[in-house]
Amino acid sequence: MAAEDRPQIYLIAPPDLDLDSFPERLARVLDGVETACLRFGPATADADRIGRAADALRAVAHDRDVAVVVETHLQIAERHGLDGVHLTDGARNVRAARKALGPDAIVGAFCGTTRHDGMNAGEAGADYVAFGPVGASFLGTGAPAGRDLFAWWSEMIEVPVVAEGGLTPALVAELAPVTDFLGIGPEIWGADDPLAALRALLAPLG
Repeated sequence: MAAEDRPQIYLIAPPDLDLDSFPERLARVLDGVETACLRFGPATADADRIGRAADALRAVAHDRDVAVVVETHLQIAERHGLDGVHLTDGARNVRAARKALGPDAIVGAFCGTTRHDGMNAGEAGADYVAFGPVGASFLGTGAPAGRDLFAWWSEMIEVPVVAEGGLTPALVAELAPVTDFLGIGPEIWGADDPLAALRALLAPLG
């Protein structure tokens, strides 16, 4: 696949990341595969722990010119110098996030399998819309977002689209022509060598 046609890589950090080991694992992956954005959605409600995770991930990512967004936490994005937020409730809070963070921040929205919600998010000012899961995953409701949704979106809508949730090499090959970003996280972080796992997953791209 020609470089200009390849979807960009959008990494998703594990929610329960270990700050003693994960930054080093992340750095190795980012050094090995060109990545556009890193997202993290902390499993904890402890603001101090979330803040320390934000600082650690930002340091690794920004050193490599990779943007960082946090799920939902607008204040964390502002206080810790992140590039924006990823909203998990579709279009509902896109306008409020844009108003709070300003025109230069990244505001993304996960819209499950709902074309209408995606369109509303785009109209409200989202920089990207994510659909999923595309494979076996507990993301969202678990109902699959099929290739037809991405094909329609890519043809009709200018807002960039992310395919995420249960990606396999076969799905990478199937979705690459019709998505702007591949959202990859659980597929690689459980492996002993996440970089090797990522490269294997992306092998169909050439």
